[in-house]
Parts: sequence; C-alpha cells; structure tokens
Amino acid sequence: QVQLVESGGGLVQPGGSLRLSCAAAGTIFSSDAMGWYRQAPGKQRELVASITNGGTTNYADSVKGRFTISRDNAKNTVSLQMNSLKPEDTAVYYCNVYRFSGLIAYWGQGTQVTVSS
Repeated sequence: QVQLVESGGGLVQPGGSLRLSCAAAGTIFSSDAMGWYRQAPGKQRELVASITNGGTTNYADSVKGRFTISRDNAKNTVSLQMNSLKPEDTAVYYCNVYRFSGLIAYWGQGTQVTVSS
C-alpha cells in the first residue's frame, strides 16, 4: 500500500510559478513510475508529466518547456515545477504512483492550482 500527500498548490497570476511536491509513504519499487495528473472542471483527468526511477520523463504537449518533473528516489518524493503558468493550467493536480508489476495506480488527494489575475 502507498499513501501519497501533495502540497504546494494555490492561486497564482498568469506567468507565475508554483512548485508541487508529493511525499509517498510505503514501499516504492524501482520499477514504479511517479507522476502528476490534473483534472479541470468538466474535463477528464489527464497526464501532466511522469518520471521513472531512472529519470526518464514524459510530458503532455501542453506543458512541455514550462513544467519540470523531478524525483528523489531516496526520499520517495516527486515534484513538479510549473513556470509560465496559464489560466488553462487551472485544475486539481493529483500525484500518482503507477506500479507496473501489479498494474496498480495509487493517487493522492489532489491539490488545487488556480491561475488567474
């Protein structure tokens, strides 16, 4: 079992920056992927970025060049640095651990990010 706790959301003006952090309690396997998803009102949850234990990253096209995901394997944390934020980035952001060995997805409770002037 894995418990995920996110922090760092909030209200920011367009063009601003925020950093989201997620701490995982429990055992994280080296084969687990960690990542961030988001869900805006009336829309489906979508992948924002993911990272493997080895540091291979994957980003949604809409955030490439603006967001950076990082992972600390020793501390079982994953972070998302978000720069040049746009109103369309407004959503609830969820931390995710995907366990390929059992095809299991673990989710945090979500943190609200609002980009507005």
